[in-house]
Amino acid sequence: MTLTLTDKASTVVKAISAQSTDSESGGLRIAAEGDAADFSISVVPAAEPSDTLVENDGARVFLDPSAAEALSEAVLDADVEDDGAVRFSVGTAS
Repeated sequence: MTLTLTDKASTVVKAISAQSTDSESGGLRIAAEGDAADFSISVVPAAEPSDTLVENDGARVFLDPSAAEALSEAVLDADVEDDGAVRFSVGTAS
């Protein structure tokens, strides 16, 4: 199993990727930091060779190997605050 994106997360990922990169192969990259309980999120023009691709409705999320393992049965959601700030949250798949 792999990470699942909600419809809202897919919409936000597509919007962020379109604003931040000119590359059609770009997307959001999630990498495990330290003990794999912390993650960094960045917009990248392309995946790293070892990344796992999660694609939903045109939204592309790349997971480094540790993040792919840690998030294998998780759901990524997103909320946009009134000031435009984006908050991603990870829950468990039901």
